[in-house]
Amino acid sequence: MEMDFERCYRAVDSRDQRFDGWFYTGVTSTGIYCRPSCPAITPKRKNVRFFPSAAAAQGAGLRACRRCRPDAAPGSPQWDIRADVVGRAMRLIADGVIDRDGVPGLASRLGYTERHLHRMLSAEMGAGPLALARAQRAQTARILIETTDLGMAEIAFAAGFGSVRQFNDTLREVYASAPSDLRTARGRQQAAVGAGTIALRLAYRPPLHARALLDFLTVRALPGVEEVRDGTYHRGLRLPHGTGEVALTPADGHVAATLRLTDLRDLAPAVARCRRLLDLDADPAAIDGTLAADPALAPAVAAEPGIRVPRAVDGFEMAVRAVVGQQISVTAAQKTLTRLLAAHDPVDHEVDEADGDRTPGQPHDQRGDGGRGGAAGARGLRGFLSADELLRVPDSGFGMPVGRRETLRGLARAVTDGTVDLAPGVDREEAVQRLLALPGIGPWTANYLAMRAFGDPDILLSTDLAVRRGAAALGLPDNQQTLDGYADRWRPWRSYATIRLWRAA
Repeated sequence: MEMDFERCYRAVDSRDQRFDGWFYTGVTSTGIYCRPSCPAITPKRKNVRFFPSAAAAQGAGLRACRRCRPDAAPGSPQWDIRADVVGRAMRLIADGVIDRDGVPGLASRLGYTERHLHRMLSAEMGAGPLALARAQRAQTARILIETTDLGMAEIAFAAGFGSVRQFNDTLREVYASAPSDLRTARGRQQAAVGAGTIALRLAYRPPLHARALLDFLTVRALPGVEEVRDGTYHRGLRLPHGTGEVALTPADGHVAATLRLTDLRDLAPAVARCRRLLDLDADPAAIDGTLAADPALAPAVAAEPGIRVPRAVDGFEMAVRAVVGQQISVTAAQKTLTRLLAAHDPVDHEVDEADGDRTPGQPHDQRGDGGRGGAAGARGLRGFLSADELLRVPDSGFGMPVGRRETLRGLARAVTDGTVDLAPGVDREEAVQRLLALPGIGPWTANYLAMRAFGDPDILLSTDLAVRRGAAALGLPDNQQTLDGYADRWRPWRSYATIRLWRAA
């Protein structure tokens, strides 16, 4: 990937935090690489090199700065939103595919040979798939060293290393410190309490409109799976090696995350899914700058900067939510989904009949428990049901028209037999076409999934009633065809405009 030296150097010279994660600054005279915003460096031009990834900087023999922690910077929004092979590969690597299935597994998912995949990643990222996965393992290991009291051997294998020797050598190379020294440097920092419990910070690019995220998630919260209490979002996770729970609390400059995992090998996938859920790798300056150029949206952008697209931790869960939500209110869909979950596991889920139906976009009530009257049960929060589990739910458990029930079963069968792939690194266009081929799934459902499950930043749900109501409230065209034409000025960020129109409704 070609780096514009002058533009990168100006960002470094001004300590511009907006570029953290976009690129990395290597200083050859010190052998260190940093974030662009690092306050510790004032490098001379002749000693500076710029890299598109931490793995590329490490491959050049540089170690991570101990002050700015460049390996913990927000992920690049470029790789988060790109729909090409490299963007898809980066999302799958972040989700731990190489640790589970190796480079052959990654290449197979993407439909390319290992050799060609290596060539593409090296050209764009400055490092091949193994080096990129190695950089992620090093960061995962450092988190475990600094936030738990696990033994080093346990950490090595939990982080995905093949041996303790490989673990030791990698950390010495990346951080210029032995693993035991990293733990000593933790000083008085308290390790997380409880087996499998990890506390960490998820960085983002400011601004972040946390209230908009929590509003959206609260209205749609499913008992037994998720809840919002006292400004913290809690949910259960279904992960590659086991299950988990996470508590996410937005704070100034980061989101505090407390993870409880049954298998610590799931740390990297859990972090990747939490980042996707809250859209933490977005570039709000670029998004808001485009939308604010429209006079109709400018006041809303000024009043609520940093609106994100709430996304998904589980593609199948989001697909089921989209199908159930067809042509009914948010609250009606929530009740139907709660009944479905109760039919699968009646102990973990209960239906709350207290609240009446709420129209899409209507704010939730202001109780600290998110309007559901109580915390999770003693068994804790659990991940959404899988495709196999949905297929085992009896007819009586669906509580919906026969056609919609059969659409859900058809979707579940397509996922289990591999006809439809809902993974984070899926080819978006192909996935949408395969979804549209299923009976009962139309353009709204497929595009809703493209926006929330696949991370497409440029989806306008112009057929959605609440979107058109929001457009009318802002003085915009509320006719579908006219709105489609008008919205061209919002490209490539129409998904973020959709969220703002829902809020305006």
